[in-house]
Amino acid sequence: MNRKTPSIIGAAVGLALFLAIALLPALLYGGYAGVLLAGGIFGTPVQPTFLVRSLIMFGMVMGALGVGSLFAVGGAVAGAAVGVLTTSVAPAKAATQETKA
Repeated sequence: MNRKTPSIIGAAVGLALFLAIALLPALLYGGYAGVLLAGGIFGTPVQPTFLVRSLIMFGMVMGALGVGSLFAVGGAVAGAAVGVLTTSVAPAKAATQETKA
C-alpha cells in the first residue's frame, strides 16, 4: 500500500468536516475581520463602497481558506498517524548461526 494514501484520506475527511462544521463560522468571523479592517482603513461608520465590500470579501475568503487548510492539515496528520499505527510490521528473520566443530 502506498504510504501517502492514509494522509490523503485523512485530508479528505478533514475537508469534509470543515464543510460540515466550520465553513459558516469561518465566513462569519472572516467577514467580521474584514469589517474591522475596513473600519480601520476608511473610518467608522463604514460606508458600503466597492473597496469596503472588497475588503470584507477578502476577509471572508481568507477566513475560509485559513480554517479549511487547518482542517486539511489536521486531517492529514491524523490520517498519517492512523496509517502508521495500523500497519503491521513484518517480523525480523531469526538469525541462524552455524558453528563448525
